[in-house]
Amino acid sequence: MTFQIGDKVVYPNQGVGIIENISTRSFGSEFEKFYLLRLGYNSITVVVPFSNAANIGLRRINKDREISRVLSYLSFGAFSIHPDWKVRCRENTEKMQSGSLLQAAEVLKALVALHGDKPLSFREKRLMERARHMLVSEISLVRDVPEVHAVNLLERVMAKAGLRLPAPS
Repeated sequence: MTFQIGDKVVYPNQGVGIIENISTRSFGSEFEKFYLLRLGYNSITVVVPFSNAANIGLRRINKDREISRVLSYLSFGAFSIHPDWKVRCRENTEKMQSGSLLQAAEVLKALVALHGDKPLSFREKRLMERARHMLVSEISLVRDVPEVHAVNLLERVMAKAGLRLPAPS
């Protein structure tokens, strides 16, 4: 998959960004092309080699159809919570690194449910906040609404599942 300057993309575990530049750099006698990606939430610049873009899960933003599917999952979809926090944390970290918005929704839903029963560990709180950020930023961009409206939408759909989205720390 190749991207062009100006394309909006998702960098797994970090959020939405824009391809600002495409450059070539030399390493000895070898040349490698790179994407210069600016992440929206904190203006961090990330350099991603063409050859590694697929491996890290760099992807285009979803279509509205996929956002609707994710919101439906948050409202009505079943989820599971592994009782062992080490296993649960590893599984959730892998889901977040996949770059899949649906898997980020799975992490968010499970951790919000768990948070309602007991306090989360520091790592799980960070995972929950990162999943929340991934969903809010992509929903906001795809639906062309301010992030506050995306948060309100998440709160409404999760309320249908009997879950309360906690405020970010």
